[in-house]
Amino acid sequence: VQLQASGGGGVQAGGSLRLSCAASGRIYSGNDMSWYRQAPGKQRELVAAILSSGRINYADAVKGRFTIPRDNAKNTMYLQMGNLKPEDTAVYYCNIFYPAWGRHFWGQGTQVTVSS
Repeated sequence: VQLQASGGGGVQAGGSLRLSCAASGRIYSGNDMSWYRQAPGKQRELVAAILSSGRINYADAVKGRFTIPRDNAKNTMYLQMGNLKPEDTAVYYCNIFYPAWGRHFWGQGTQVTVSS
Protein backbone atom coordinates (compact mmCIF):
# COMPACT_ATOMS: atom_id res chain seq x y z
CA VAL A 1 0.00 0.00 0.00
CA GLN A 2 1.34 3.42 -0.91
CA LEU A 3 0.16 6.63 0.68
CA GLN A 4 0.33 9.92 -1.19
CA ALA A 5 0.13 12.98 1.03
CA SER A 6 -0.66 16.38 -0.43
CA GLY A 7 -2.08 19.77 0.41
CA GLY A 8 0.79 21.31 2.30
CA GLY A 9 2.07 24.79 1.65
CA GLY A 10 2.58 28.20 3.14
CA VAL A 11 -0.12 30.07 4.98
CA GLN A 12 -0.35 33.01 7.32
CA ALA A 13 -1.25 32.56 10.96
CA GLY A 14 -4.97 32.20 11.39
CA GLY A 15 -5.39 30.56 8.02
CA SER A 16 -6.53 27.08 7.08
CA LEU A 17 -5.23 24.14 5.08
CA ARG A 18 -6.54 20.71 4.27
CA LEU A 19 -4.09 17.87 3.90
CA SER A 20 -5.05 14.75 1.98
CA CYS A 21 -3.65 11.26 2.16
CA ALA A 22 -4.70 8.95 -0.65
CA ALA A 23 -4.09 5.23 -0.31
CA SER A 24 -3.33 3.03 -3.29
CA GLY A 25 -5.29 0.24 -1.62
CA ARG A 26 -8.63 -0.03 0.03
CA ILE A 27 -9.14 1.50 3.43
CA TYR A 28 -11.72 0.17 5.82
CA SER A 29 -13.33 1.18 9.05
CA GLY A 30 -11.01 -1.37 10.63
CA ASN A 31 -7.96 0.70 9.81
CA ASP A 32 -6.42 3.01 12.37
CA MET A 33 -5.55 6.22 10.57
CA SER A 34 -3.43 9.03 11.89
CA TRP A 35 -1.43 12.15 11.14
CA TYR A 36 1.95 12.90 12.64
CA ARG A 37 4.20 15.91 12.28
CA GLN A 38 7.86 16.63 12.74
CA ALA A 39 9.26 20.10 13.21
CA PRO A 40 12.96 20.83 12.67
CA GLY A 41 15.01 19.57 15.57
CA LYS A 42 12.05 17.85 17.18
CA GLN A 43 10.76 14.32 17.36
CA ARG A 44 7.84 13.18 15.30
CA GLU A 45 4.62 13.61 17.25
CA LEU A 46 1.07 12.39 16.89
CA VAL A 47 -1.33 15.11 15.76
CA ALA A 48 -4.61 13.23 15.33
CA ALA A 49 -5.83 9.69 15.02
CA ILE A 50 -9.09 8.03 14.13
CA LEU A 51 -9.18 4.49 15.42
CA SER A 52 -11.04 1.42 14.23
CA SER A 53 -13.14 1.68 17.39
CA GLY A 54 -14.40 5.05 16.16
CA ARG A 55 -12.52 6.92 18.84
CA ILE A 56 -10.77 10.07 17.69
CA ASN A 57 -7.75 11.45 19.50
CA TYR A 58 -6.16 14.85 19.09
CA ALA A 59 -2.98 16.27 20.48
CA ASP A 60 -3.73 18.95 23.04
CA ALA A 61 -1.99 21.52 20.87
CA VAL A 62 -4.49 21.08 18.03
CA LYS A 63 -7.75 20.34 19.82
CA GLY A 64 -10.52 22.56 18.59
CA ARG A 65 -8.53 23.57 15.51
CA PHE A 66 -7.90 20.34 13.56
CA THR A 67 -10.19 17.53 12.48
CA ILE A 68 -9.42 14.18 10.84
CA PRO A 69 -12.19 13.21 8.44
CA ARG A 70 -11.92 10.14 6.28
CA ASP A 71 -13.64 8.98 3.12
CA ASN A 72 -13.42 5.21 2.80
CA ALA A 73 -15.09 5.28 -0.60
CA LYS A 74 -12.22 7.42 -1.92
CA ASN A 75 -9.57 5.59 0.11
CA THR A 76 -8.56 8.96 1.45
CA MET A 77 -8.08 10.56 4.83
CA TYR A 78 -7.74 14.24 5.53
CA LEU A 79 -6.41 16.63 8.11
CA GLN A 80 -8.47 19.78 8.20
CA MET A 81 -6.43 22.45 9.91
CA GLY A 82 -7.82 25.78 11.05
CA ASN A 83 -6.57 28.81 12.98
CA LEU A 84 -3.05 27.79 12.12
CA LYS A 85 -0.19 28.99 14.26
CA PRO A 86 3.53 29.34 13.52
CA GLU A 87 4.18 26.45 15.89
CA ASP A 88 2.18 24.21 13.55
CA THR A 89 5.03 24.51 11.04
CA ALA A 90 6.29 21.01 10.34
CA VAL A 91 6.37 18.16 7.88
CA TYR A 92 3.12 16.25 8.20
CA TYR A 93 2.96 12.50 7.67
CA CYS A 94 -0.03 10.25 7.31
CA ASN A 95 -0.09 6.74 8.67
CA ILE A 96 -2.49 3.86 8.19
CA PHE A 97 -2.42 0.63 10.16
CA TYR A 98 -3.78 -2.56 8.62
CA PRO A 99 -4.50 -4.91 11.53
CA ALA A 100 -4.93 -7.92 9.25
CA TRP A 101 -1.28 -7.56 8.22
CA GLY A 102 0.00 -6.03 11.43
CA ARG A 103 1.68 -3.29 9.40
CA HIS A 104 1.87 0.46 9.38
CA PHE A 105 2.21 2.39 6.14
CA TRP A 106 3.54 5.95 5.91
CA GLY A 107 3.07 8.73 3.42
CA GLN A 108 6.04 10.70 2.18
CA GLY A 109 5.31 13.84 4.17
CA THR A 110 4.05 17.24 3.17
CA GLN A 111 5.46 20.54 4.40
CA VAL A 112 3.26 23.04 6.20
CA THR A 113 4.73 26.46 6.91
CA VAL A 114 2.79 29.01 8.94
CA SER A 115 4.10 32.56 8.99
CA SER A 116 3.28 35.12 11.64
